[in-house]
Amino acid sequence: MPKMRKKSDLPTKTCLACGLPFTWRKKWERDWDNVKYCSDRCRRSKPAS
Repeated sequence: MPKMRKKSDLPTKTCLACGLPFTWRKKWERDWDNVKYCSDRCRRSKPAS
């Protein structure tokens, strides 16, 4: 079993909709490279390109 990581050691990204930083979550483990938004709300209100 791997050692636990500190929350401060987890990778972070900036949300494209709200601009706030968010950290890695277990549910995004397989898809972290494609995660762009911090929540479903931000994903729905993404800026028009």
